[in-house]
Formats: sequence, structure tokens, C-alpha cells
Amino acid sequence: MDFNVFDKARRSSSNHELDLMEAFAQGRISRRGFMRRGAVIGMSVPLMSAVIAACGSSVSTTKATTPGSVASTTGSSAGSAGTAGSAAGSAAGTSAGTVASGSVPQGGTIRVASQTPSKTLDPITMIDLGAYGIVAQSFEFLCALGKDGDIGPGLATDWKPNADGTEWTFNLRKGVKWQNGGDFTAADVAATVDRLVEAKNAGINGVLEKGAVTVKDPNTAVFKLKSANGLFPYLMSVYNAQTVITPVSYVTGTEMDKKPDGTGPWKLTKYDKSTGATFVRNDAWWGGKTPLDSVEWIFSDDVGTQVSGIQGGAADAIVQFSVTGGDALLSDPNFNVIAVQAANHRQIWMRNDTALFKNKAIRQAFALSLDRELMVSQLFKGKADVANDHPIAPFLAYFDSSVPQRKRDVEAAKKLLATAGATGFKATLNAPKLQEIPQLAALVQTNAKDAGMDITLNVESTDTFYDEWCKTYTPICDGGQDFGIVDYGHRATPDVFLSAAYATGTWNSAHFSNTEFNTAFAKYQSALTVDDHKAACKTMETIANDEVPYAIPYFYYNISGHTKKFKGVEVSALGQMFFGKASKAS
Repeated sequence: MDFNVFDKARRSSSNHELDLMEAFAQGRISRRGFMRRGAVIGMSVPLMSAVIAACGSSVSTTKATTPGSVASTTGSSAGSAGTAGSAAGSAAGTSAGTVASGSVPQGGTIRVASQTPSKTLDPITMIDLGAYGIVAQSFEFLCALGKDGDIGPGLATDWKPNADGTEWTFNLRKGVKWQNGGDFTAADVAATVDRLVEAKNAGINGVLEKGAVTVKDPNTAVFKLKSANGLFPYLMSVYNAQTVITPVSYVTGTEMDKKPDGTGPWKLTKYDKSTGATFVRNDAWWGGKTPLDSVEWIFSDDVGTQVSGIQGGAADAIVQFSVTGGDALLSDPNFNVIAVQAANHRQIWMRNDTALFKNKAIRQAFALSLDRELMVSQLFKGKADVANDHPIAPFLAYFDSSVPQRKRDVEAAKKLLATAGATGFKATLNAPKLQEIPQLAALVQTNAKDAGMDITLNVESTDTFYDEWCKTYTPICDGGQDFGIVDYGHRATPDVFLSAAYATGTWNSAHFSNTEFNTAFAKYQSALTVDDHKAACKTMETIANDEVPYAIPYFYYNISGHTKKFKGVEVSALGQMFFGKASKAS
């Protein structure tokens, strides 16, 4: 280590930066983890570069892959997706083939196969990937998708916390215009946040209150948090999909298809919930002229139909597909696969407050019946990570590996059921027809049968399922059902999962309530150091694994892609596709 350079860097750093620098120097966080967290707390690139140079080869590396950091971009190398150095891709989650500035082909339309939005295009209350992708074409985030799959500058050019992490200042991009006229300002940020608070947004619920944003000037928004939060920028980023910034005039309930607007590269000109949407270039976009003229979205909830559309020439890109039903694309020489390790997962909820699953032993028995390795192998061909019945993915910086991994044990499950007086247990499992979920439900049914549990399946369309599961956002999204499977998209940090599904949040389908868990979550949110984050995560992992309000069998990679006729398509690990830099390949 070059101590002179390291000491010089320390002298100009805040307490938050000092803790991160020490953690990196001591090998307690990887180089990528250092860069990611440094970006979040507002460290400058020169400062981070100086610290890395000072530490040199003395810092140990990690084999863990950070979410959004890996992409496979050719059909021939799809089998290696999820391993560092795979394929010939450029930036993570970005299709290969970048060309020199000035030589990008101009014109053309890309056709995108996507999940049908299940409900509203109200940016504040949308709940599914179909809506997330559509809304993100026109509206933008303070913190956008960064080059490495993490967050980076968007409508905010930079941000910084105060000394105790209770206040964050965001400097906004100047010269940004709304598509309907007028300047984008900090007043729009303040109005958006107030609407999010009112709607109890899963990410910021309990973090911000109404009036939390002070408009210091038109280009500066100051957030006053209810308590310290060292990871706050993630909550106002592409990984909290509802936090797109909308204009002051966008009152709660405004739907984008009824009142198109935005600051982004694409203007919505046509929308039909049953068929698709059309966007044309926004000539006033602050990011410059898009190479493509337009983007057409084609809706379908059937993966097979979407895949056939790609192979038959009816579509050029697919937002998200699973190995089950989409395996033909993985070996298609004319298709670029983008596979990104992610925290996407399925939660199998069991209501803790009703007789069916009120006994913890029954929930534990069910979890012990699951063959997680088989699910990863059969449903994803290895493109997933085994989970341990909590939402903190094993590649996240604060994951604690000391919590024992739950493994299948049918005999132990039978004993727990007998102890609980639940021999001959019967239940109905509710699930949507979405990607691999029907196949997961069938495996769950078979696994549980081995332990003596009789599971009846109720698999229905996403429209029907979500209308029932999430009729309203208050008090809880569950539709009154005891048992079901619901999908959760990737987040760069587990805050949304922990607050929404566990800490009495609006997506708490299990009706889980645990004071010790909530205390640990509060400590996690207010933590400003790497060690404090890890300690809180260990407590939450332990409680979630023991109480099992949700069985979480795996974290699956986000797999998307497009034909080789296009390049420059960007994809987040949550599944949103961005076409501001996309163009024809030639």
C-alpha cells in the first residue's frame, strides 16, 4: 500500500468516505463494492481512483458477482452468462457492438416484446414490469442506470449526504425540458416525493414524510430524512421503479397513457393495453438525438409467444424471458442474450395471522420440503442462485453467509407437521401465469406431497391474479389469500423487499409482524458503515429464515436480449429496457 497517497486521500474525506476507505483497505469489501458504495455516498471518481491506486494489489478480491455487473451478449456464449468475463459484451447489461462517435447508424424502429401491464400506467401506483418498462421510456429517475449496472447520474448530476446521513442534497441537471413544455425543476421533485409519500411507496415508506424535499433553488433539491440512511440514493433510482420524476401537474391518479409527458428520450403516441404502445423520438431530450426514430412495444403474457415473435421476425427485442420456454433463444446465433445476475425472486407467502399457517412449525415444514437445487437446475439451467428464505441475495455486499442454508429434509418436515398436529395438511396455492411461475407451482406441489402436504393449485392470468392480490394498496396487497406466489423484481439493495414485505409494508402478503425484525431493519436503514449494515442483515436473515413468513427458493438472473440487427440496448437488472443509445447494427 502507498500510505502517503492513502493518507492524503483520507485528509480530504468525510466520515462516511473514511469508513468505506478503511473497509476497502482491510479487504472487508470488494473493489467493485467499494466503487458502488462510493458512487452512492457521492465520492468523486478521482478520490476513488486514488484510494484504489494507493491500496494496489494489497486488497483481496472477491468471486461474488454484484447485481447488474455481468452480461452475456452473444447467443454462442449464453451458457456462460453470470460468470465474470463471459462473452464479448461491453458495459454490463448493454448489448455489444459500440462504434465510434459519429458513425452510429441513424433511423429505424425497434419492436419490443413485453409483458402486458397488468393495471395502471400511473407512475406512482404501477406494480409490474410491464408498466415499469413503458413508463421509463418517457419519465426519468434522479439516479439512472449506471455504466456498470449500478446507479449513476440521471436527472440529478450528483448528490451528497450531510455528516450524519439524515439529509441528502441532489444537484439537478440544468436545461431539461418537459415534453409538454416548461422547465424541469426541484419543484417537480418535491411534488413527486409528496405523492410517493402519500401512496406509501414501498421504498420510501417510513424514510420520508410529506414536505421532506426543500427546494433550495430550481436546480437543488434537499431531502430531509426521518432518520439516517446511508443508501438513500438507491431509493430514488431506477431500482425503485415508481420514483420516476413527474411534473407538478401530475396529481395522484394521473396515468401516462391519458396524459403523456416526461423528460426522457421517447414520446408516447399510441397505447392499447391489449396490444402495445408506440413511442417516437423526443427531439428536445437533454441527452441528444436518439439514433432510432421510434420504439414499438408488443404485449403478451405468454413467453412462448414472445419467443416465437423474435424467431419469426415479428419482434426485435424481448424485455425478459425465462429459460423455461425461452431456451431456444439461448442458442440462437442471430440473437444477443443479455443475462445479468440479479436479486429477482419469487416469494411464496404464508399468512402468519390466520389458522392455516399461523403455527411456525407448518411454515418451516413447507420450507424444508422444497428442493431448491432442483428448481435452479430445472427452471433456470443454473442461471439462478439458491436462496435461504430471506430476500438478501448472496452477492449483495451486506449478505451474511454464516446463517445456515436450509436444505431439503422431507423426514424433518413430516415430524414438524406431526408435532403441529397438521398431518394431512391441505392448502390452495395461488399463482399468476408469468414466466416460470406455473412450473414452480407444480414443483412446489410435488415437493410438498413428499412431506405429506396436499397442495391444490390455482394458477390464473396476471390480470386476474393482480386484481385479486392487489385490489388496493391499503392496508396490504394479498387479496385475502392465505397462500400464494408473487414476483419481485431486482433492487440494487434489499430495502424495498425488507420494508414492503416484512416490516409491515404495503406488500406484506404474509401479514408478518416481528418487533425484533423491525428493530434490525431500522438499524440497517440508519447504518452508515459497512460493518453496521452487515450486522443488521445477519439479524434479519436469521429471523426471516426461522419464522419463514415467505419461502424464497432462488434468486434468478434477469435474461433479456435482442436480435443482432441492433446494438446499444441497455437493460437494468430489474428488467427495464432503455433505447436512448440503441441503433441498428449497420
